[in-house]
Amino acid sequence: MPDKQPITPLSKVLSLTDKAGINKTYIDIIIEEDIPIVCINKSTKKRRLMPFKVLYGNTENFWRQSGSWDYFLEEESVEKLREKTKDKPGVWEYERLKAGSEDAEEPGELEEIEEGFGKDYKTFSSMTIVEKVDFLNKNNKKLNDIISQKPKQVAAATEVLVDAAKDAALINQTALEEAMRLGDDEAKKLTQDLVDSTHEIVKSTANLIKEDLFNNDLMNTLVEKSNGTIVQHMTRVYLNGISFLAYYNKLVSRSSAIQKLRISFSAKYRNFYHTLLPHIDIDDIILERVFFGGMRAIQPDLFHKWAVGFLIHDIGKAAAVEYHEGESSYNRNIVIDHVKQGYKSIMAKTNYPIEASLITGYHHEYYGDPDGYGYFRAYLQQYKKQNPDAKQDYVVTFELEPIMDYQALAYFPAKVLEIIDVYDSVTDPNRVYRKPLTPEEALAMMRQEFIEKKLKIDPILFDIFDAYTREKYVKKS
Repeated sequence: MPDKQPITPLSKVLSLTDKAGINKTYIDIIIEEDIPIVCINKSTKKRRLMPFKVLYGNTENFWRQSGSWDYFLEEESVEKLREKTKDKPGVWEYERLKAGSEDAEEPGELEEIEEGFGKDYKTFSSMTIVEKVDFLNKNNKKLNDIISQKPKQVAAATEVLVDAAKDAALINQTALEEAMRLGDDEAKKLTQDLVDSTHEIVKSTANLIKEDLFNNDLMNTLVEKSNGTIVQHMTRVYLNGISFLAYYNKLVSRSSAIQKLRISFSAKYRNFYHTLLPHIDIDDIILERVFFGGMRAIQPDLFHKWAVGFLIHDIGKAAAVEYHEGESSYNRNIVIDHVKQGYKSIMAKTNYPIEASLITGYHHEYYGDPDGYGYFRAYLQQYKKQNPDAKQDYVVTFELEPIMDYQALAYFPAKVLEIIDVYDSVTDPNRVYRKPLTPEEALAMMRQEFIEKKLKIDPILFDIFDAYTREKYVKKS
């Protein structure tokens, strides 16, 4: 594993608030020189290095607000500020800038962010593909050992689940980066054993999670053991996604659940879906129009293919990842590119199932809303140019054919992932630039912003996710 970074002297960011002139001068220099801010969590003492301009762009004077984080400048940054302001009389007040540094408790290790993937990234990057596969197989053996335990040790199972998920996400990321430098056939040959081992990891993980192990304790362990914003997000979404699919299967296996949906459909959902299928008579908007072939349980083989897609859904994020850390650094082209890169690389360079590729490429479509993006809308637009009278008669499909033949507007697992992806982003406990929402706050915000104001996520799937989240997290929070 990489050596720990030495702890550097810090100066608490206090003086930026002392005088308006000094404040503006310092801020201009910090942004111009791209000086980072050290963020230290008040409770855990974990340290993260963040771009000042991202934090400042979201909330001016963020360092003054009470919250979970304290903000510091490294000593070399202080020296750079002093050097830049030495010819500006009355601006530089070195002692004042250093004020408060004695109040800082001894911080923990500064988290090393390697392109957003954390400290283990270098370790896995240095491995050969054979070593990567062997590592995955060893983790899978640990998962199967836990599965065979009677009764299960929940704490041990949680540790193994988290490690296996985190390692699988990182190993696939590093392997795909290597594969991108090869021709398609050579890359597919290189990654074949990795694909097979990852699929086995997913199957074992699904078997464990179906035993209702996934809850707040597992999520908290995941946050503690993962480093790097992207790998935390990928593994949380993956595990939460599998857990939700298992919950969904239990729900729809009861005929009473589907019957309740039918009873409430007209009053609660029909108008939403009619906006998506305006060419269909409103009385013909029924549950079978929403879900092509009817709402049903997900069979194991399909379940596992979708879970693979959840695991690698952000595999295209290799660099320039700060866009999700704040609106000021949001670059739509970079955001869209991660979906394109992930989709193309999985399709061209691996033998992962096409279902996983479509989940990667389609999980930000938002039912065609301008805020969304992805390959499907581009393909659909081209299809409509060639077939001007063609219309989509269904909303969501479980199978590939209706989405690829443009009979339906959306792919079921991608719509599930949209919901879980948004939820994870707004509840992420490691958000520095904005306070994370509680589960209740996140559900309320998503309903208002993503359904009522603009229909982006699926309302029926969201209501199921709402029930799932309240059962898993709200009662246990």
